[in-house]
Amino acid sequence: MNLQEIINIRRELHANPELGYHEYNTAKLIASYLTGWGIAVETGIAETGVVGILSRGTSDRMIGLRADIDALPMQDKGTQPWKSKNPGVAHACGHDGHTAILLGVARELAKNVDFDGKVCFIFQPAEEGLAGAKRMINEGLFQRYPCDAVYALHNWPELNSGSLMTCPGPIMAAGDIFEIELYGDGGHAAQPHLTQDVTLAMSEMVIMLNTITSRALHPCEPAVITVTKVECGTSHNMIPSHAKITGTARMFSRSAQDLIEEKIHRHIMNIAEVHGIKASFNYIRCYPATINHLREAKLALQAAESADLSSSECSYPALTSEDFCYMLESKPGAYVWLGSAPSFPLHNPAFDFNDDVIGHGINWFLNVVSHEFSAM
Repeated sequence: MNLQEIINIRRELHANPELGYHEYNTAKLIASYLTGWGIAVETGIAETGVVGILSRGTSDRMIGLRADIDALPMQDKGTQPWKSKNPGVAHACGHDGHTAILLGVARELAKNVDFDGKVCFIFQPAEEGLAGAKRMINEGLFQRYPCDAVYALHNWPELNSGSLMTCPGPIMAAGDIFEIELYGDGGHAAQPHLTQDVTLAMSEMVIMLNTITSRALHPCEPAVITVTKVECGTSHNMIPSHAKITGTARMFSRSAQDLIEEKIHRHIMNIAEVHGIKASFNYIRCYPATINHLREAKLALQAAESADLSSSECSYPALTSEDFCYMLESKPGAYVWLGSAPSFPLHNPAFDFNDDVIGHGINWFLNVVSHEFSAM
């Protein structure tokens, strides 16, 4: 397998990153390569999504392989010659690598591999917080391409290159956002008895938020609540009239999600009442948990063994989130972590996809296809 062409594609993508729903040049590049390899292409699903279909034999069985294609809104601080040319945009999560891997799979299947069925190459926009997977589904992805199973990978710097992990059931958490705003009259710092202190109420709420998961949920129910931003005050001698708390809640079950939302709401309203201030609460349910299906998770591990990867079931899921969850809610499938160490962590400004991983990813996808069609 000649990997240099795919590595060059990966580096071209890294140098020209685009944000969610604006991956126009990325989509053109993907479509151009697929068309050149004789693969039927549809563009424009969810604005910048691209789907390729490769058919062999007479079977109608269809297997979907997905890669996310968007970048992050951050500055690339790498030193490689192919660092980002677009200020404030960087492929710091490795979606350039995922895209290149799936293009490599398409090339190999188009050239060399015999199978009986259809392979659907799903190049999905806007994974980073914009739910591109959900939009593709809502715009008819699985009506036009009725996949019998779907698979995706993500590079994982916590695992060594040459390894792969997944598991049946939850593998990535649901990720929600909460916003709390507090309103008082404000006043002089030397006269706190003449006003309501939103700063003190805010401080109590931050402490309270860090006790919910340990006291409201079953001890074996994994979840985390993190306060990520507090905004309050403009001067050393003023009690502010407004404060804001922002954070994230992550969990794996709908029941935990419901309970966390209810507990946060009730506690902040109680604290606000005690302090004589007003409070507003906004809880935004973002991505649900990513939940693998049993058969497909086992097949993913078998494919890894066939690809000579060191494979194992992960001991516990990750509390990060992933919009492939929507595809797994619609179709059976599995999501895997592909070892990519040595590497900077994901979302690090110096991150650059480890090109040594590309061959492993291509071989894993190829073996997924082989196992799926041989299991018919």
